[in-house]
Amino acid sequence: MLLTVSGPPGSGKSTTAAALAEAFDLEHISGGDIFRELAAERDMTAVEFNKLAEEDDQIDRDLDRRLRDIALDRDDVLLESRLAGWLAGDAADLRFWLDAPVDVRAERIADREDKAPDIAREETTTREASEAKRYDAYYDIDITDLSIYDIALNTARWGPDEVTAVCIAAVDSYDPKADEGKYPVEGVRYDF
Repeated sequence: MLLTVSGPPGSGKSTTAAALAEAFDLEHISGGDIFRELAAERDMTAVEFNKLAEEDDQIDRDLDRRLRDIALDRDDVLLESRLAGWLAGDAADLRFWLDAPVDVRAERIADREDKAPDIAREETTTREASEAKRYDAYYDIDITDLSIYDIALNTARWGPDEVTAVCIAAVDSYDPKADEGKYPVEGVRYDF
């Protein structure tokens, strides 16, 4: 089984992905963890590393190639990243998109990173705009196009346990034999 969990910063991706991976005994691969590790190796914050990635496209391409290779080559994986659904493409069994209003996400990020909510909001919106521009330029991916996702949830409407329960119920009730077809992932340039 290959599941993907995607969404913007502060949407609850990591919490939900970890719970889903545990529930279905899947290896949890987090693109955000890999990105933050790469930033820390260079003694940079994620925001600083994001700015560097605007100048050095190989940073994104290396990370994205690694995630795509995992999606295509390994079994029993849950792939978590902003682009996980797009990178896994048609190899994914189910693709989840999690989101919440930006003020809610900024508050979550502020709590997690011990910073002021207005600073978290500004950094988050700057980061999202930067990433959206890069995804389009590199791969022809419009990150706002949610048509490839099987389920899109506003995580501000439910608590973490309830969001996880919805996702678990979707996976539990999924029957490949009754599947009349997922939305294909088309038009992406996997140009790494």
